[in-house]
Amino acid sequence: MRLQQQSALKAAQSNELRKRFRRYGQLYLILVLPLAFLVVFNYIPIFFGLILAFKEFSPSRGILGSPWVGFKHFVFFFSNQSSLSTVSNSLILALYSIAAGFLPPIVLAISLNEIKNRFVKKTTQMVTYAPFFISTVVMVAIIMQVLDPRTGIVNKLIVGLGGESQNFMAKGNLFMNIYVISGIWQATGFNAIIYLAALTGVDPGLYEAASLDGASKLQRIFHIDIPMLIPTVTVLLILNVGQIMSATSFEKIFLMQNPANMGSSEVISTYVYKIGLLSNNFGFSTAVNMFNSAVNLIMVFLANSFAKRVGDARLW
Repeated sequence: MRLQQQSALKAAQSNELRKRFRRYGQLYLILVLPLAFLVVFNYIPIFFGLILAFKEFSPSRGILGSPWVGFKHFVFFFSNQSSLSTVSNSLILALYSIAAGFLPPIVLAISLNEIKNRFVKKTTQMVTYAPFFISTVVMVAIIMQVLDPRTGIVNKLIVGLGGESQNFMAKGNLFMNIYVISGIWQATGFNAIIYLAALTGVDPGLYEAASLDGASKLQRIFHIDIPMLIPTVTVLLILNVGQIMSATSFEKIFLMQNPANMGSSEVISTYVYKIGLLSNNFGFSTAVNMFNSAVNLIMVFLANSFAKRVGDARLW
């Protein structure tokens, strides 16, 4: 009896699949090329890349022909003092960037949402998000010019106020501050667009009802705008936490580096470039990036689990 029920269930499922394919067959065919693209150019390279982390890669032998070395690259990375300082620099800089860059886009979005004059609102929005489109090379050049010990506007102000000129880029303890503050200036306006889009979905009737109840503008912000932004903020925060080990820009840090600030500016991406790629140690660089990706994956799960416990907004 049970066997008959199981066979009947399998037949029903098979018929359902055939009906579904006949009905949506064209849509399934459309998916063939994108899926093939993902498999050929993403998953197959990932598979060989994972193998490379456990081998002493030799270009003449290829990935499969190179000798296995097990966890040699991982042991070298975790036993090297410079590697540990690189990991700590990456974590500190990423956490600093996330924490410092968290509120400015939200404040800017709420402020823009409160502006009633359309011209002023659009002009402010354009001026604030325009820096996002400045290339990394130009951005670093601007930082160098502004902080130049002789001609930089910051040092001119310091000298004008009776102070002494400072070489900011040569001070390792100031590197992270310079990186984060310039990043906030560059990205705040663009990131505010996401929150501003969320605020456009607020029912105007809520503002009218709150005004009739005597709520002030600040009360409307705290009881209407911020609750509407919480789901968007939570999702973006989870995504940022999931990139905590790769949230730093390689190009910007690499261009800002110099021998004087190397102790604070060396992060995983620049370390992999110098030790792994310039030295042709591809197995080692793959192992470091594998560790990097594993930490990011774990952080996504932890952040999503925490968001699930404290509220309804989460990725899954």
